[in-house]
Amino acid sequence: MNGLKKLFAPVDMTVGKPWEDIVIFTVPMLIGNIAQQLYNTVDSIVVGQFVGDNALAAVGSAGPILNLLIVLFIGISMGSGIMVSQYLGARNREALSKTIGTSIVLTAAASLLVMVVATLAARPLLELLGTPETIIDWCTSYLRIMFLGIAGMAYYNILSGILRGLGDSMSALLYLLVASGLNIALDLLFVARFHMGVAGVALATAISQAISALLCLWRLTKLKDLFELEWKYVRLSKMHMSGIIRLGVPSGVTQAILSMAMLVVQSLTNSFGELFIAANVIVMRVDGFAMMPNFSFGTAMTTYAGQNVGAGEYERVSKGAKQGTAMAMGTSAVIVVLILIFGKHLMRIFTSTSELVTLSMNMMLILAIGYVAVAVTQTLSGVMRGAGDTMTPMWISMVSTIIIRVPLAYGLVHLTKTPELPQGQRACIFISLLLSWVLGAVITSIFYKKGRWREKAVH
Repeated sequence: MNGLKKLFAPVDMTVGKPWEDIVIFTVPMLIGNIAQQLYNTVDSIVVGQFVGDNALAAVGSAGPILNLLIVLFIGISMGSGIMVSQYLGARNREALSKTIGTSIVLTAAASLLVMVVATLAARPLLELLGTPETIIDWCTSYLRIMFLGIAGMAYYNILSGILRGLGDSMSALLYLLVASGLNIALDLLFVARFHMGVAGVALATAISQAISALLCLWRLTKLKDLFELEWKYVRLSKMHMSGIIRLGVPSGVTQAILSMAMLVVQSLTNSFGELFIAANVIVMRVDGFAMMPNFSFGTAMTTYAGQNVGAGEYERVSKGAKQGTAMAMGTSAVIVVLILIFGKHLMRIFTSTSELVTLSMNMMLILAIGYVAVAVTQTLSGVMRGAGDTMTPMWISMVSTIIIRVPLAYGLVHLTKTPELPQGQRACIFISLLLSWVLGAVITSIFYKKGRWREKAVH
């Protein structure tokens, strides 16, 4: 029993060997991120196998719009997580309690706003992007159900972010695994048995995310030794709200920029027709899993840096950054090898159409080596965010996405237009993404070494 309690106890990352702290925190979070990725992946597999390739394209085309309209929650989650980790490192119980209470109220307000605005905007946005008529109705129903159930997803992301800021990545993992299992079961029930199509997978995801959010809230009520989750703290504290917004807005803006770029490129992708749209969906689903170690190490470094900056241990932050980056790059290198060996088998999970499998694999091969570059970007950006410098990663993201990725995608496609290929070479969309990853890693490394992040602590 004591061993189990220790496993689920929050991790103090200000003591011990940095690489051990990072690994202990990262592994359960990595498993959790993989489980979370299963939400969208299982949706794609189920609709692809039971409904068809056009339904698969519909779920994928809805993704960029969904990501764009949840940036409020990305910001709240990041801002809350940074403040929680720094206040925990500083052993400031009162500030920790107020931060968590403020986060809960902010999330309620943001959920209501997105529920109303996004549900109404879904169809017009899809039309603006030139979504093919064959899939636009499916896309619309998927998005509307997801937005009506947005509170579950919002609260899971914010509350699990708070748990990770407290050093407890195991609980978030456990609850997400429960929800993922439920999501798979409901997907099969709603789509395979009740024939609800794309709407069925959206409903399954919304229900599952609500369950995981409730479990996270229950866990927070049990951590009374670290903070107090009482009604007197569940209100907007002006100071802590401004801190969450100051730290979270750059991360939300970063996600908004990425989502806007995806929407702009999605419009270009749509011009190549349903087959390429479906291939893009498959590649992005596999990409989601390939990125998980990078995102996990990045989040771990945010918590690690936050706790150690809160405790004033700056040299320990630098040491951990080197070790975390090396581990992330090594993990990504292994993933690249696995993609090269097993890639086609992964593609066949989504579709039995051989032409679609081949096209998806060819596009995946373009991206493969780029995951090592993203490992550098994510870990060093995580350190800067944890220290309170969320602006620098935002600017780097803007440069690599707006100035590099989008112009390259359109420019390369235009330059490759021929009488045989009037739309241009579709592979250029993925080549532009690879180049933006590599240049982003170079820029991130330069700004990390400048060290201005050391001056940004919140207390």
